[in-house]
Amino acid sequence: MARPRAFDEERVLDAAMRAFWAGGYEGTSTRDLCEATGLDRSSVYNAFTSKHELFKRALSRYLDAMTAAQVEILGAGGQPAGERVRALLSKIIDDEFRHRGDGPSLGCLSVNTTVELAGHDEEVSRLLEQDLRRRLDSFQAVIEEGRRAGDVVSDRDPASLASYLNAVIAGIRVSARGGAGRADLEDIAATALDALFR
Repeated sequence: MARPRAFDEERVLDAAMRAFWAGGYEGTSTRDLCEATGLDRSSVYNAFTSKHELFKRALSRYLDAMTAAQVEILGAGGQPAGERVRALLSKIIDDEFRHRGDGPSLGCLSVNTTVELAGHDEEVSRLLEQDLRRRLDSFQAVIEEGRRAGDVVSDRDPASLASYLNAVIAGIRVSARGGAGRADLEDIAATALDALFR
C-alpha cells in the first residue's frame, strides 16, 4: 500500500512557483526547490517525477490564478468596459509593486517563461498558448462590449485590439521588472486607455 503524502501539495506548488518566478526555470536548481518547499530531493522527485513536471504544475497554478483574476475584473457587470480595463491595469501595476518588496519586480511568470522557454519547450508552449487564448478572449469580449456602447475609440477589429492590450500588459510587466517606477507604468496604462476608450 502506498504511503500518503506527508506534505500539503498546494503549499509545495506555491513555494515552487515562487522559486521559479524569482529564478526562472534554468536558474532554479533542484536544491533551490528543496530549500523553497522544505522537501528533500527524493520527495520532490517521488511526488512530481521531475523538475520539469514540477515547473509545469507550478506554472499552471500561476496561470489559472492570474488569468481567473483578470477575467473576473473584465467580466464584472455594472461598469463601462473602459473602467474595467482601467481597473485591470491598476491591479497589474499594484501587483508589480506588491511582489517587488525591497528588490526588483519579479515581473510576470507567464511573460518570463515565454521569453525563456516558449521557443523550445513544446509542453510549456502549449500551456502558455492555452492561457493566452483565454486572456485574449476576455480582452476581446470587453472591447466588443465597449464598442457596442460606443466607448471604443479605435476602428480596428476587436481581436487586434485584444492583442494590443495583451502587449501593453506584457510591456508593463517587463518595464516593472526592469525597474520602472509607478509613475512610468501608470503613464503606459493611461496612454493605452486613451488609445482604446473615450
